[in-house]
Amino acid sequence: MSDARFEDGDEAPLRLIARDGAGLAVLAALVQDAVLPASEMTFSRPRRRFALMLNRFRWEDEAAGQSARRPYERVKSLLVVDEVLAVRTQGIGRDADTVLSLLDIAFDGPQDGAGRLTLTFAGDGALELAVEALEVTLRDVSQPYVAPSGKAPSHE
Repeated sequence: MSDARFEDGDEAPLRLIARDGAGLAVLAALVQDAVLPASEMTFSRPRRRFALMLNRFRWEDEAAGQSARRPYERVKSLLVVDEVLAVRTQGIGRDADTVLSLLDIAFDGPQDGAGRLTLTFAGDGALELAVEALEVTLRDVSQPYVAPSGKAPSHE
């Protein structure tokens, strides 16, 4: 049996779960530069679940060389964090017109225990989720669409 390759997933929607630092690093890379309205975040205290509806840039196309053959794409994706005990925000307004750009996701804590999951956004915004255990799911929920900018995100 061989390892999976980017080419194997060409058009298939992603559905991934991270339960450790290595898995989270993969998810963080895939959601880097995702954009979302601030209104597309929700916390269900009874279910201990925090969810974000993202417009994710398809970085897997870049890694597979797909973008050379077709326009840059985004896809609507649901990022769900389970076992959330508390949510804190910094520099993030809840105004429906506010558009956030996700830069990174990091976990501080033991691999199999409670800790803090930090989502960092452009413009010094951040979400800190106190979690009982690391369990983050990323699932594409739409067909890919041409990125409105027509370009890949870039950082200086």
